[in-house]
Amino acid sequence: MMCDAPHLLPTKVRRKRAQRNHPMKANFIYLLLLALSSLPVAAQAGRQNITPPPVPYATANQVNALMSQLESTATSAASDLSRLRINKWKAPGSAKQQAEANRQSILRNLETALPGMIGAVRSNPDDIAASFTLYRNLDALYDVLSSVAESAGAFGPRDEYEGVGNDLNSVEQIRRELADRVATLASSKETELAHLRTEVRAAQAAAQASPPKKVVVDDNEPEKKPVRKKKAVKRPKPAAGQAEQKPAANPPATKNANPQ
Repeated sequence: MMCDAPHLLPTKVRRKRAQRNHPMKANFIYLLLLALSSLPVAAQAGRQNITPPPVPYATANQVNALMSQLESTATSAASDLSRLRINKWKAPGSAKQQAEANRQSILRNLETALPGMIGAVRSNPDDIAASFTLYRNLDALYDVLSSVAESAGAFGPRDEYEGVGNDLNSVEQIRRELADRVATLASSKETELAHLRTEVRAAQAAAQASPPKKVVVDDNEPEKKPVRKKKAVKRPKPAAGQAEQKPAANPPATKNANPQ
């Protein structure tokens, strides 16, 4: 955490620490968070239309609990940021403008980009791309929120800093848990790929050990002519009422009555 209980430090030390922030780094973080906030939510929603593979029950419960915690933190952070009275801080005008720009950027991210990312991870907990996209957004969100919390501790009242500071601690905890989960997913996918490579190599080795039978074709063998079958001749059927005539049997041979 960038600022450990700044309300316990003297006022001059807190203001000097807040003013030491490099403006280029603050602007870069602000632009990065703004770019993440403008990501099309449709791309995240389209990912939900794909039927994910079955996920172990324990893993699904773990992801749902983490996403519920993130949603609660986002709601609390949006409420605490809205209550900041930046215009009444005892700070230079440029510091107030930067803090206000950071606040608006965080609120846009919490309202537009973050819900779609949470839904994508919840619908498919084993999707590394969805989990990493959410982690990258939380990483940028943490940097900008820490800048606002540090400015609130240096220039604002104690109650304003405590609210934003608690939100910052929650975001940091969730970010770490999500980073551990992304690392676990990557290790699991790498193990699956190694297993598949082993199976493919074993199949290729088995195919090479038993080569297929060769079929020899003799081009010089004369072509056999097809044998034509003779069609049987059908006899005409006799007309109705007529009996079928059978050939007469040979008459018996008659004996010669005149003796020689």
